[in-house]
Amino acid sequence: MKVLIIEDEQDMLLNMKTFLEKEMFVVETATSLLEASDKIGVYSYDCILLDINLKDGSGFQLLEELKSKKIEDGVIIVSARNSLDDRLEGLNLGADDYLAKPFHMAELNARVKAVLRRRQFNGNNKISISNLSIDLEDHKATIKGELLNLNRKEFEILLFFASNQNRLVNKSALAEHVWGDHIDQADNFEFIYSQIKNLRKKLKMANAGVAIKAVYGIGYKLVEE
Repeated sequence: MKVLIIEDEQDMLLNMKTFLEKEMFVVETATSLLEASDKIGVYSYDCILLDINLKDGSGFQLLEELKSKKIEDGVIIVSARNSLDDRLEGLNLGADDYLAKPFHMAELNARVKAVLRRRQFNGNNKISISNLSIDLEDHKATIKGELLNLNRKEFEILLFFASNQNRLVNKSALAEHVWGDHIDQADNFEFIYSQIKNLRKKLKMANAGVAIKAVYGIGYKLVEE
């Protein structure tokens, strides 16, 4: 799952980034409206954490931009401003939640996961497709109740495919979502091929009722066998 933090207070930004990465999120950051707008224009995110007090303007401007462009990334406002008017304005502009500073990182984590459950998984902590079950909270995947031994990237790839079941996922979208904007530094997709090859092998060996099918020259999709 991929998160963008928009925050210009460096200590807060680093604390949030470090904590969420430990929770297995792919985390990118922006410290201004301009930088955030540029990233959102190029990449998609499962959840955006948005401070509304930024040096080059109000985060409410970004919410209006998202709304006008019909970008449906989840948004949680994270702000020291805790008035009812600010909360209502943020929610009316399309934010999913509003978290007032200061807060515990555990609460931030819970709020992010709640937004993801509501938006992508109908409020559930688990996704089940055929005999495959994916636990979002514990970051585990099982086949008929037996644990699949996946590394972190294999799990993230499987979760991304499960979130887009039967949809064609192109290689660029998969790489960018799982590896973040650092993918720009890569020369080719060999590392993706390697991870998917291993994941497909593990699914087959576990007699999974799903498979990752390749669409030559374009990408992949997860289908039931």
